[in-house]
Amino acid sequence: MQNTVLPQNNNVREYSGPPLPRSNALFNDIDYQLSTDFRDAVLQPSSAGNASTQTLDTPPSANDVSVAQTQQPITQPTLPENPQLNYTPIQPVPSQSEQSQPPVTPQVSQVYKPAQENKVILGSNITNFNSINDLLSLAVDKGASDLHISVGYPPLLRINGDLLPVPSQVLTQEKVSQLFTEILQENQKKQLMNYLDIDFSYTHTTGNRFRINIFHKQGQLAGAFRLIPSKIRTITDLGMPSILQDFTTVANGLVLITGPTGSGKSTTIASVIQEINLTQARHIITIEDPVEYLFPRAKALVNQREVGKDVRSWTRGLREILREDPDVVLVGEMRDYETIALTITAAETGHLVFSTLHTNSASQTIDRIIDVFPDVQQAQIRAQLANVIHAVVSQRLIPLKSGGRKAVCEIMIATPAIRNAIREKKTYQIDNMIQTSSELGMISLEKSLVNLIRSGEITLDEAQAYTVKHNDLISLLKQN
Repeated sequence: MQNTVLPQNNNVREYSGPPLPRSNALFNDIDYQLSTDFRDAVLQPSSAGNASTQTLDTPPSANDVSVAQTQQPITQPTLPENPQLNYTPIQPVPSQSEQSQPPVTPQVSQVYKPAQENKVILGSNITNFNSINDLLSLAVDKGASDLHISVGYPPLLRINGDLLPVPSQVLTQEKVSQLFTEILQENQKKQLMNYLDIDFSYTHTTGNRFRINIFHKQGQLAGAFRLIPSKIRTITDLGMPSILQDFTTVANGLVLITGPTGSGKSTTIASVIQEINLTQARHIITIEDPVEYLFPRAKALVNQREVGKDVRSWTRGLREILREDPDVVLVGEMRDYETIALTITAAETGHLVFSTLHTNSASQTIDRIIDVFPDVQQAQIRAQLANVIHAVVSQRLIPLKSGGRKAVCEIMIATPAIRNAIREKKTYQIDNMIQTSSELGMISLEKSLVNLIRSGEITLDEAQAYTVKHNDLISLLKQN
């Protein structure tokens, strides 16, 4: 293998300054200044007329062709000043055998639909924003659900499911570090250094709260900011089935709200807890990471505990709960074996427990919980889960023709037949039981979609993007 040959560029002078900053530059006081020549020659994209080149390693050929004849130059592409993220990724060309195969139905419940080309956030030219609060104010003003900060991109807002760029300069590592330094406390900076990512909540100057995750990507910092609405919406406001209000009056058992990331699980579960808070004199304890919605003082006693701030870990918090006289327990997420086991135990000991999972249906939720446990324990867990499960609500957020998004859901209520199916490893029967038990308050995802089609809120094409059971959807549409 021949050595890589780089063309000499007389415009680049040798750099003799301090070491280039890494992503932990925000944690020290090193004053860093790039020389103008180095920045212009190396960090900025070259113009089309003066594209820099480099050559690939070239193996010796059988005819001993010279390296100079076989080297292939690589032209550095010129990057746009304001990337709009409106490109279509290049797809690999399938082989002849792949081309002959019939198309495979996607095994996901949601198909990505890109935003319109060149669609940007109009009327929001904040090129010279000075602080992270400027961007958070814009997110609140535009009704965004998320703000994304990443080196090499402009700030991006997610509005009604679409990821849209803010007209501004591409963010540099130094700018991103400055933005994050404004909101990180010293202990959080140390945690980010040690663990490379951090979850926390932040209250904006407007009073709006954000759930924030700061992480590393290719040695650089990035962050995702989720807006937490200041007002907790009611179950009715969300357009959710009224059966959810019945779940708030249950004495004990396990109620799960599930769905993919960004499907509105936190919003739904907050509305359920708030219903209890406003109407019942019960003791509610939450364990969250971080605390998202803040429940105001009302009829219930609400104690919200944040992992890492108020309690050492999920498992320790769940063990302590049993000694704190709760009536209602909210576990922010059932994320591992111990958390799931302790959540089931809390429900077994006479408490009403709410939690969330990243699953797409009721039957998948049951299987996911059981599969977490070793084979030798699964029979016991099936029996325990069958006894404590009260309901599973699996939901999506679907865009409406009129704008905005609305939750559609599948609801399973644990009838004796469903409890037996869980015990006897027949969870595959749950879908049919849901479809045939509408009089009990159950509803399938496909039936929820049909209701929105008939009300004129969504189209059939839109509905089909959110289910893999297309035949069931069409069949329900044909029924009176």
